[in-house]
Amino acid sequence: MKIVVNTRLLLPGKLDGIGWYTYETLIRITRARPGDDFYFLFDRPWDEQFIFSPNVHPFIIRPPARHPLLWHIWFQQGVKKFLRGHPADLFFSPDGFIPLDCHTKTLPVIHDVNFVHYPKDLPPVTGAYYRRYFPRFARQASHILTVSEFSKKDISTSFGIAPEKISVAWNGVSEAFSPLSDHEKKVSRQRFAGGSPYFVYVGSLLPRKNIPRLLRAYDLFREQDTAGIKLVLAGRELFGNGELWKVLKKMKHTGDVLFPGSLDRQDTRLLTGGAEALLLVSYFEGFGIPLVEAMACHTPVITASATALPEVAGDAALYADPFSVEKIAEAMQRITTDNVLREKLKAAGAVRVKKFSWDFTADRVWEAMEKTGRS
Repeated sequence: MKIVVNTRLLLPGKLDGIGWYTYETLIRITRARPGDDFYFLFDRPWDEQFIFSPNVHPFIIRPPARHPLLWHIWFQQGVKKFLRGHPADLFFSPDGFIPLDCHTKTLPVIHDVNFVHYPKDLPPVTGAYYRRYFPRFARQASHILTVSEFSKKDISTSFGIAPEKISVAWNGVSEAFSPLSDHEKKVSRQRFAGGSPYFVYVGSLLPRKNIPRLLRAYDLFREQDTAGIKLVLAGRELFGNGELWKVLKKMKHTGDVLFPGSLDRQDTRLLTGGAEALLLVSYFEGFGIPLVEAMACHTPVITASATALPEVAGDAALYADPFSVEKIAEAMQRITTDNVLREKLKAAGAVRVKKFSWDFTADRVWEAMEKTGRS
């Protein structure tokens, strides 16, 4: 088959959630199928590390697409023109965008539709674009992939899409994540928290990640904590964080909240594996990859009893209502004082993480590619 792929999020040193999804699935699919051709479409000069095998043919489509107007030009003009000049069996889009009114079969990956439920969580122009075009992308797509049963139901309900048009392939966990030795844990504490124990959050700083409530809960928890546990928030600041900084300034324990920025995988493993617990109490997630990364590191997990998070964490997490500061603080207290609970969650996580594999994800993605492209 000839498959054209939107690879505009394969950016060296800047891979985020969807970027890693693109990387992990495509490196496996392209190398496993040397008889098929893959046309990778970048919006700027590509890095050779992303040309995974000889059957990958890179092209640049201008202009760089980092704004709703430029997204529209890139997909609805540039990609569409490319597909007219390079007839293909399928257009695969890991970030969900597709050219409309196009004769090529399309397979977008729609990870979640949080913008439907929380429209104010995105910049106004971005949110308006998503709400206008993603229903059209979903309806016109030949088939749709998503990352959880929760997202499948949500996409189906929100956009009026038949469930049989949507396939689910859970995200995987990188082999880079594994338990730390005692020495590594000591190094991690020293590097990230000045030698103190710490909680960790990993992910972009976004409104739906619920960071302001997490900060308030941490301040409440510290009123009873005698171990001086710090809070490390690792990730890029994106948009909509005005409330986060307001809350931080008013906190009693502001000085114990640390921001190391965005980290590579090895440092994320070190940070996650050395933590007392991972805190991911988002009020909306289509999946939640940090959960399985923590499980792979044998780090206990506190997460929200909302959206896709229980589907992913199963019995390997302590749950809290994401809208209750008191419940989040109570979970922090429990996980630091109940050693039996901590060991139970570690053991459950070590078992559950075996359900998540990028090899399995790539196989499911290829099944959908082949079925859609050959139908």
